[in-house]
Amino acid sequence: MQWEKPVNPDKTTAAFQEMTEAMTREGVEVIDYSGHLPEPDQAFHARLINRVFVRDLACAFGTLVVPGEAGISMRRPEYLYAHKLFENWFPEDRFSLQANNETNALEFGDVLVLSKEAVFINTGLRTSFESVLKLLPLLWQEGFSEVGVIDLPRRGDTMHMDMNCNVAAPDLLIAKSYMKYFPVQVFTAKESTYMMMDDFITRHGYDIFWTDEIHHTVADINFLNVNPETLLVSTKAHKKVLHHEKLKKKNIIRVDVDELENGGGGIRCMTLPVERR
Repeated sequence: MQWEKPVNPDKTTAAFQEMTEAMTREGVEVIDYSGHLPEPDQAFHARLINRVFVRDLACAFGTLVVPGEAGISMRRPEYLYAHKLFENWFPEDRFSLQANNETNALEFGDVLVLSKEAVFINTGLRTSFESVLKLLPLLWQEGFSEVGVIDLPRRGDTMHMDMNCNVAAPDLLIAKSYMKYFPVQVFTAKESTYMMMDDFITRHGYDIFWTDEIHHTVADINFLNVNPETLLVSTKAHKKVLHHEKLKKKNIIRVDVDELENGGGGIRCMTLPVERR
C-alpha cells in the first residue's frame, strides 16, 4: 500500500480490535492468520508494515481460492507466509500454490466478484494484464462466463479497483464519476470485445451510483459488505457517498479505523473473505 502518515502502534491495535469485534458481532468468523504462523516466523512477520492489508493475498471465486502475486517486492513475504497456511487450510483442489506460478503481479484489491457469472478486474499499478490472462482459464473452469478488464490511472489514489468503486448492495455499485469514461475489455471463453463500464456493469444486474463526493479514498469507498443487509464503514466516510435510495434500509456500522487508514488502505483492504455465500 502507500503509507500516508506515521502511525501509533497502540492506536492501530485498538482500531484493529474494534474492526474485528464489529464483524464478530455480525456473525463473521474472523481469523487473524498471523497467530497461526510457526513461532519462528512470527517475529519477522510482525515487522512487515503492510501485513494488515490481507485482501490482496488471495481471492475466493466460489469455492476456489486463488493465490495472489505481490505487485511490489516489499510485500512478497506476506504472500509467502499466508499461502503456506492456506495450503493446509483448503483442499488441494481448491487452493494450489502453483496457481500463480505464471503470474507476475496479481493483487486482489483489483478484483470485484460481481456474481456467479461475472468478475470485474483492474490492471493498473499492482496487477498486470498478462496475469489476468493467466487467471481466465481458472475462472471459466469455475463457471464464470464474463470477465471485464479495465485499466485505471496508475496513481496512489487509484492504486486498486476498490479505491475507485465498490459493491454496496446486491444491485448497486458505487463508483467515482471519472470511471464512466473508461472502456472495459470483456472476455468470454471464446472471444473478447469492448464496451463502456456502465454497459458492462448494468448487464450484470447492477445500477451504478456515480459520485464526485469521494474525498478520502480509503475511508469513503473502501467499505466492507459484511452480509447482504450490513456494511462496515469507516467513521471518516463521507455520508453523501452512501446517500442512495437502495441503501436507506442498510445496517451501516461505523468503526474508527483512522489510524489503520494512515497505512493507505481501508476496511475492505484489511479483510479477506475466504467463504462466499
